[in-house]
Amino acid sequence: MLPAEYSVEGKTVIVTGAARGIGKGIARVLAESGAKVMVTALTDRYLGPLAREMADAGHPIETLTADATTALDWQRTFDVAMERWGHIDVLVNNLGDAIRKPLVPLPGSEGGEPLTDDEWRFVMDVNLTQAFLGCRTVGPHFLERRQGKVINISGFAARKGSAQMLAYSAAKAGLARLTQTLALEWAPYGVTVNCIAPGQFPDPETGDPDQVAASRDRARTAVPLGRVGELREVGLLALYLASDASRYMTGETLYLDGGLSHA
Repeated sequence: MLPAEYSVEGKTVIVTGAARGIGKGIARVLAESGAKVMVTALTDRYLGPLAREMADAGHPIETLTADATTALDWQRTFDVAMERWGHIDVLVNNLGDAIRKPLVPLPGSEGGEPLTDDEWRFVMDVNLTQAFLGCRTVGPHFLERRQGKVINISGFAARKGSAQMLAYSAAKAGLARLTQTLALEWAPYGVTVNCIAPGQFPDPETGDPDQVAASRDRARTAVPLGRVGELREVGLLALYLASDASRYMTGETLYLDGGLSHA
């Protein structure tokens, strides 16, 4: 039996961009562990199936369609959570996406068109601005209560850049610094801010089967541990950060990538 400090029973949690992929893995583990979880996504395409699955398993979750890159939808998300629960204990800023393009045309290369202004802004908004907005919206509530936990989901790109992934790498590195800086600002008020930086975690339930298989093949040689990650593994680390067991940890970016960022 685990020590009581690892329990999240009854804790209220918002997880953004969590209808599939890493966010889904986090939501599943937290709900199975007794937390009250609200999952948001831009559309209901995967929210509905996830909600039905969790209800059938005896771990119901709340769902809400919302755009986490806009202040208006963040306020609506906060208002709905407060109406249903009365308080929020944990905020998981999970939204993310990438566009693989060079900054400028590369001589002698057929790599395609360079990154546009709109694409740069999109990648920054969906990876970095969304966390800024989430923390700005929920933060005053945490500070007033003098308790709360923020878990930002970055990526191994926060430590190691990749060619033609400029915007994504810059955004994920920025998220790590946002985490560190906000942790220092909020530490005197009992609020912790930490970051998980996952490596390769394909979603076998909603991803393209050929791409998932290709990711697994590449991981055998590219990842020191020789495999891709399982979505549940990110959820288990999030469970630790959401629990009282991690109450003395703040400002950290924890790399969960099978050693990929060190390779």
